Amino acid sequence: MKITRHIPREEIKALPLFAGLALPQITLVQDEAALAAAVARLAQEPVLGFDTESRPTFHKGQQPTGPHLVQLASAEHAWLFPLGEGPMPAPLAALLARPGLTLAGFDLSSDRAHLKNRFGVTDLALLDLGNRFQCEDKRLTIGAVQAVAQLFGQYFRKSKKVSTSNWSLRQLSESQQLYAANDAWVAFRVWQALQQG
Repeated sequence: MKITRHIPREEIKALPLFAGLALPQITLVQDEAALAAAVARLAQEPVLGFDTESRPTFHKGQQPTGPHLVQLASAEHAWLFPLGEGPMPAPLAALLARPGLTLAGFDLSSDRAHLKNRFGVTDLALLDLGNRFQCEDKRLTIGAVQAVAQLFGQYFRKSKKVSTSNWSLRQLSESQQLYAANDAWVAFRVWQALQQG
């Protein structure tokens, strides 16, 4: 457990920008061939950065129908798996539940619940990286932006506009791809840094 000082938001914004993955390092998985290739590539990884995105709800009482996207990342690449409104492809479900695979991310309780509620996927080895930090103020939790600032001294900028965009689309915009891929990749990088002490 890493004991840390919670860095104020304005102080984080003054840090150098965190350089995330670029589009050539991102694969948007849109057909069976790409799915098979991605699953084969990821099958031997012991740890992957992980996140999900859901189409936002805007009306009171409206039930979420996500997740609509699953993101996985290794050391140098990220894969985006759009789920739309359909079922989760069996190869992806099998990959996520593969024995020996740890999925590292931030604030994963809602991801776990949504995957269970929508797809019945339950056998996931999720590692919530926020639990690897402890602030001097125990009421505060650590998310990706705070973790990057603390470990790398950099500002991981996240767009609110992109975060609340429509994630149920099969064809994601470039800004959506960059946002989603880097959420998973940052989780991998943070996990990697924590392993190194």
